[in-house]
Amino acid sequence: MLRCRDGTLYTGATNDLSRRVATHAKGRGAAYTRARLPITLVWSEPAQDRSAALRREAAIKRLTRADKLRLLPPRARTP
Repeated sequence: MLRCRDGTLYTGATNDLSRRVATHAKGRGAAYTRARLPITLVWSEPAQDRSAALRREAAIKRLTRADKLRLLPPRARTP
């Protein structure tokens, strides 16, 4: 999960986290993050396979903002 400059949270799935975060940070990721640079990685979790990762991503996207913030470690909950 990424925190954008405006405090919003972006959730995605990838098989190479460091590459994907770098891509977003360079402004070459999703249009959503491109318009809200800079971004900060605030939370991630491993998945067994791509299918599991996509299911988890969909589940996280259905959470309320408050529930998403509860996933974060305490130090990452505030911008």
